[in-house]
Amino acid sequence: MTTPIRDAARTTRPAPGARDAVFAQLSDAGRAEQVARRLTDAIVLGVLSPGERLPNEADLARRFGVALVTAREALGMLREAGLVETRRGRDGGSFVVHPGDADEPMLATRLRGLSQVELSDLTVYVTAIAAGCADRAAERTTPADDARLAAWLAAADFGEPAEARRSAGGFLLELAVLSQSTRLVREQIRLQAEFGPLLWLGMRDAALREGTAGSVRAIADAVAASDAAGARAEVTALLGRVARWLLAAKARIETGGTIDG
Repeated sequence: MTTPIRDAARTTRPAPGARDAVFAQLSDAGRAEQVARRLTDAIVLGVLSPGERLPNEADLARRFGVALVTAREALGMLREAGLVETRRGRDGGSFVVHPGDADEPMLATRLRGLSQVELSDLTVYVTAIAAGCADRAAERTTPADDARLAAWLAAADFGEPAEARRSAGGFLLELAVLSQSTRLVREQIRLQAEFGPLLWLGMRDAALREGTAGSVRAIADAVAASDAAGARAEVTALLGRVARWLLAAKARIETGGTIDG
């Protein structure tokens, strides 16, 4: 009974597609908030890793298609939020800071605040988006895409809760990138940034982590085989298990228990 666990000294490296999506030019250039939001989402999702050096201000401005002053202002916002630190000197630059994990009391309160109908509706919507991504990815993927996704999975970590949350959310983003749909990528980033900590709360459960690790590999295999129906079915089954865990956790905390029982 094993789960894919990477060496603790290594950092999960997303496939190039996700990184390209992060730094894609903004459709409405000129707003520092948009740049900051895009980078914040990438940090929360683990697409940009703790300790990683960001492109310099000039490169950020060029990649996002914004003015230099806009990129500078966006980095300032990230520093104020504690997501980036700037170091001076020859080896200096702006470096990603680990955002930390959402604490249990906050997530328990958020879970309690959602009705069962709202929680079910959320997971249905997430499933619809992710299944659509898997379906299109299976139709459009290339051997090079398959190789990059396989490399990403080889480096993913489902052995510990915090890393498993980032890996699970990051995998759904990779599927969105493989779908080659800008709209699906945007929506997947928004969903993972807004609901990821809650959605993947079940990664604290070792059995669910192990099942998730197996599921993402089955999804990747179906995508590589151009099996759209199989990929969609695997995504639906995975998120169905996630939803059931969340509903059970909600019932436990509402009856005076803890998230885990």
